[in-house]
This record gives sequence, structure tokens and C-alpha cells, in this order.
Amino acid sequence: MCTCGETLKEYADKIEALARAQGLDYYPVDFEMVPNNFMMEIAVYGLPVRMPHWSFGVRYIHQLIRQGMGHSRIFEVMFPGDPCRAYLVNNNTLPENTLVTAHVLGHADFAKNNHLFARFMQMAGGHILEEAAARAHRIERAIQAHGEDRVEAVLDAALALEPHVDITRELHRDRYAETVREEKTPEPTAFLQKFRQLPGEKPLARQEPGTRRAPIPPQAEYDLLWFIAQYGPEMEDWERDIFLAVREESFYFYPVFACQIMNEGWASYWHARLLREADFLPQGLYLSAIKAHSDVVRPYAAEQQLALAVNPYHLGFSIWEDIVEKHGLEAARRICREEDDFGFIRNYLTADLIEKLELFVYESRDDGDIRITEKDVHAVHEAILSPKFNYGAPRIAVNHMHVDGSLQLVHDHKSDGRGVDLGRAERVLEYLGRVWRRPVTLHTVGERGEARVVTSKRV
Repeated sequence: MCTCGETLKEYADKIEALARAQGLDYYPVDFEMVPNNFMMEIAVYGLPVRMPHWSFGVRYIHQLIRQGMGHSRIFEVMFPGDPCRAYLVNNNTLPENTLVTAHVLGHADFAKNNHLFARFMQMAGGHILEEAAARAHRIERAIQAHGEDRVEAVLDAALALEPHVDITRELHRDRYAETVREEKTPEPTAFLQKFRQLPGEKPLARQEPGTRRAPIPPQAEYDLLWFIAQYGPEMEDWERDIFLAVREESFYFYPVFACQIMNEGWASYWHARLLREADFLPQGLYLSAIKAHSDVVRPYAAEQQLALAVNPYHLGFSIWEDIVEKHGLEAARRICREEDDFGFIRNYLTADLIEKLELFVYESRDDGDIRITEKDVHAVHEAILSPKFNYGAPRIAVNHMHVDGSLQLVHDHKSDGRGVDLGRAERVLEYLGRVWRRPVTLHTVGERGEARVVTSKRV
């Protein structure tokens, strides 16, 4: 473990021994100290080494502005795997990095035991960082072979569809069956049998079952990245590889997205618990670490006494403390294994806890005033969870691929509950038209529920 001094390594080793004694179960964790600018790049790209694209530069500038305004500070980034990889900022104080070490161990325990994280590990293995670096290298080779403009056009389309995967399906899927069996001719009715027995009528020929070409797709297909990579009429292998690379990384990131409140709360619960029981820490360091903990899990920004956004650290930590107090640690471990944020919030963010944490639903008026509209438990649950549904993206499916290769997409607005930004949809279809090389249409609805069709401008 790279450190700014032997003292942190000494504390980290003792905290890890304490974590094991407390029953935390995780894959080995490799810690590395990095400068703040490198940590910023990791947080923006999502991985230490990832495919190059202009959109990451935009995110970097946005993160830099937020950090400069004091709205965001990154203490650590941890990547689940076997081993887990954790990056700590080298200019954090010793108390901060001591707390962060305990926090990372909580993340590692969650990642090994939660069912969503375990499912991805089973499908893809535990070496995402090495695989992401290899994919980035293949894309660099594609740039050299085909030119930056062509590769960027494919990345534009793939990254625009990054959330459009079907996480209920397997990472590695076969193509659809090419044919389907025809149904047998139904038995004739009594009337038809009598009709066929009339003089001059030939007996009804009995048709044996056969096969016919299967439609593409055979049912609504929500995994757009997979479908385009498999069925793009004129896509080259390197283009398909980019779509599948983006898809695999989207599968990897989904558990982090879907369990953010649970995961950050679990890590915060364990860093607080481990620090309380770490009697080997000097009192001054312990007090400074607890002050850092309070800063991480507080509900309010800076000195404000009202928060208009949920702090996942604060909310998750509060729910886990409530669960452990009411049901015990073993029940908390079971919930950690079995739930994601949807079940966690709906089942364990109680009305009493909502009142205690002063959670509410609000609306912003045109004149700038903020008005509280709901404190009902179900309204608060849905306000927290609705941005998480379907990776936060509109629910779009491939509905039909026509004989000429043109593609029809449909917006499942009835189950979705969110609209489509038509301007953004036009840009995404423009990107998609470049790689599909046939017309692409999206059927959706407008603000008043009227039918709308968006068509790619390029073929």
C-alpha cells in the first residue's frame, strides 16, 4: 500500500484486522495514493483508464467548477473486483485517510456480498480495470487504423446509448433464433367438418408443422447496445466491438448506480463503527476523523439548514443505523445481500424516519420560490427512486427491423413515467443513423400525450 508515511499503513493494517474480526468479508483491497488531479480524472471517466471521448472532457470541466465552488470533494474511489482497487488522495490529512480506509473496507464488503455486484462478478470476472485498459488500447488502434473522426462517430452513438441496456439479461447473449416453428393447422370445427362432407368437396388437407423466418426482434428489445452490435446491417467488427465495450462497462456500473444509497450508507456505517472501536488511534486523530465523518454524512450543504437534494451518505447511514438498532446486525447483513436501493428505500425508509430526517417533496415556482408539496411516505420514496428507474433514462425498445434494414424504436411511455427530450432524441438518432446506415425512427408522445415520431436525418 503506497502511503504518505508509515503511520497510515500501521493504522490501516490494524483497521483491516478489526474489520475482519467484526465479520466483514471482502476480496483483497489494493490501496494507492494519487494526486488530486488524477483522482478527478478517475471520478470523471469512471475508470483509471477508459476509452477517449470528448464528453469526458466536458464532465471534467463541470467537476472542476463544482470542486472550485466547494460543492464537491472526492476523498476516495473504490473499484469492486478481485482484488478491489482503492485510490486515496495524497493531500488528504492523516485522519481523513484513516477514515477513508475504513470506509473503503465497508464498500468492499458490500461489493462482495450484494447480489447485484455478485451477479456482475459472476458474468464478467473481477478484473474490470485491466479489461477496460485493454478495450481502451483496442480503440486507440482503431483510431490509428480508421481515423479519429470515424471512431469518434461510433463512440458518439455508443455512449449516447450507454444507459440503454437490459440488466435483467445476461452479459453474454446469443443472437435470436433465425426461424420459428409454424403452428399446426387447427382442427376443423364441427360445422366445417359437415361442410367438407358435402358432395363435391375435397377432404381438408392436414398441414404438418414447419418453420418460418423469425421476426427481428422477436419481442421488444430494450438492450439497444447489444441489438445494434449484433444486427447493424453494415457495421464493421471494430464498430461492433466499441458498442459491446460500452455495454460491458454499463453492466459494470449498474450495481454502483442502483445501490448508491445502500452502498454509501453501509460504508459510512462501518467506517463510523470501526473508528469507534479502534482504541489504538490517538485521541486527537480520532476526533479529527469523527469530524470528517460528520462532514460526510451531514444532510445540509455548508452552513445551510435546509437541503433540496438528498445526500446518499447521510440517508443511507441513517437507514442502516435504524435497521441495526431495530432488527440487529445479522438482519442488516441479509438486507445488504438481497436488496438494491428500490427495496431498501421502500421497505426501510419509514414514515418515522422521514419525519426525523425532515424529508419532503418540493416544487420550484417560476418566481423562484420553493414550496413543499408532499411529506407522504410514498411520495418521498418515489421522489428519491424515480431518477433511478431504468438507469435514469427513458425506456426505449427496438420494436421492428424492416426488410430494408430500417429500424423502428418505441418509447414505452406508459411504464416509463418520464418523457423524452425531443431535441436530444434527434441528436441521438443522428448519431445512431451514422452507424446503422439505414433510417431509424423513434415513436414517442409529446407533452400532451399526442403521438410524435422522430427520424434520423442521416442514412
